[in-house]
Amino acid sequence: MTGGGASTRILLVEDEDNIALALAHVLAREGWVAQRVPDGEAALEAMRSEPPDLVLLDVMLPGMSGYEVCQAIRLEPELAGVKILMMTARGNAMERRKGLALGADGFIAKPFDLSELMETARRLLSSASEASDA
Repeated sequence: MTGGGASTRILLVEDEDNIALALAHVLAREGWVAQRVPDGEAALEAMRSEPPDLVLLDVMLPGMSGYEVCQAIRLEPELAGVKILMMTARGNAMERRKGLALGADGFIAKPFDLSELMETARRLLSSASEASDA
């Protein structure tokens, strides 16, 4: 896992095609490699085979919720270094606290400004890079 550049891997867990396509485009423009999966089970499977640097995780997913996925990630020691940025249309303070309590590194409400999302993603990746350099 790395903090920046073309080798930065992002796992995009989003079931809505239009949002996933827009995010994948923005991530590619940044030079990041994005893999999209539509649900929590697929996310955990993808992460176990090749852990990403950052997970963009929708809260409302079919099957497992984003909260359940976040908790499952944090229970696996080999995924401890993966940064998690949760995204939700229900962006109230209680939802944010719940996500952060379950181990998310950041939380952003939909609809979000893409520049805000990218700034948050860069910050999380930078903190991951600094931690791995220490």
